[in-house]
Amino acid sequence: MRGEQRLLIRPIRSRDADQVWPLARDFATSFTPERRAFDATWQSLEAASSTLVAVAETSDQKIVGYLLAHIHPTFLANGPVAWVEEVMVAESRRRSGVGRELIGYAETWARESGAAHIALSSRRAGPFYLALGYDDSAVFFKKALA
Repeated sequence: MRGEQRLLIRPIRSRDADQVWPLARDFATSFTPERRAFDATWQSLEAASSTLVAVAETSDQKIVGYLLAHIHPTFLANGPVAWVEEVMVAESRRRSGVGRELIGYAETWARESGAAHIALSSRRAGPFYLALGYDDSAVFFKKALA
């Protein structure tokens, strides 16, 4: 942590949307997020029982990172799998432990939710996830449907 500021990792609250939006907007590299779609998704995720949206909040109540994950059933993993969709840390707070704290929070949530595995896809942060004990195990493909 920088200075004296403590970091709190917690589930989202409705009022967090305005602070998470700029992080989500800046995270996208292959999409152009729209605020209206973000707000609609935010509302649906707040109520989703198999979804985790967590934020990293400083002691002065500034959100400096977020994580979005889901748990879904699978045949091959011998149980449900937690999939981390998005992890974003404000540029000014990278390499300060925020991402590690968010991932640790997600791992605890996944374990407590009965997940057999936790997985994610990352092109830019591979060394970070390898340092946290993740294995490089697959290639990610996508196709736009619109």
